[in-house]
Amino acid sequence: MNAFDFLFIERENKPRTKGITMVLDKGLGLETADSLMKIAGNYVDFVKFGWGTSIVHDREVIKDKVGMYKSHDIVPYTGGTLFELAYHNDKLDEFFQEARELGFPAVEISDGSCDIDHETKLDAIKRAKKEGFQVLSEVGKKNPELDKEIDIYERVKMMNNELEAGSSYIIVEAREGGKNIGIYDKAGNVKEDEINVILDGVDNDRILWEAPNKDQQIFFVLNVGKDVNLGNISTEDITSLETIRRGLRGDTFGKIE
Repeated sequence: MNAFDFLFIERENKPRTKGITMVLDKGLGLETADSLMKIAGNYVDFVKFGWGTSIVHDREVIKDKVGMYKSHDIVPYTGGTLFELAYHNDKLDEFFQEARELGFPAVEISDGSCDIDHETKLDAIKRAKKEGFQVLSEVGKKNPELDKEIDIYERVKMMNNELEAGSSYIIVEAREGGKNIGIYDKAGNVKEDEINVILDGVDNDRILWEAPNKDQQIFFVLNVGKDVNLGNISTEDITSLETIRRGLRGDTFGKIE
């Protein structure tokens, strides 16, 4: 039982189908990550091993961390840049084999850093599913100028194509900083018109909005609902986001049912 449990606004328990929180692991040590999950793991659904961080750490440490996250009923997965690196080097066979041996139950398929034909990306999603992985795919480019070239309606079409190909969730690109990319302007403010187009055109329960900053998290909770799916949450902000979702912070106090 939580402290002050009588004041708790309930949410769906894990495994959740909505109100997903995806956390970005940028290279936490095993003991640090485990300690954090013991206190806040109930509020984490997915953990992304950020970009290519897995490559620069000992293989057994990565394997142990994957197992630890899974023991807390959390789905750990490889960052999209790792897939892109494997694709770029014609090493997809080795990529899927290594991910399986390390115990990853899910992978991210993206094309944010390199050019991948959309049909080729769809084929990669289908292949990952056949390989036995849950797939999260990301739409958007890491380079802000290239990302701006993607029309919002084209973006919606790609998102739906990737869901049809087998993605469980579509990640809306915002990078770690959440500024001057995708659905955010240079100051990190939300582009509401573009968000509304996405909400109107894509299954909302299968959109995972990258929202690394508090003001962005507050916007989505207040405008989409406490059970909106949010990603690229820093390890330091897991508890903070959950209090936002449950109206336990001044920004959402009295506004959550």
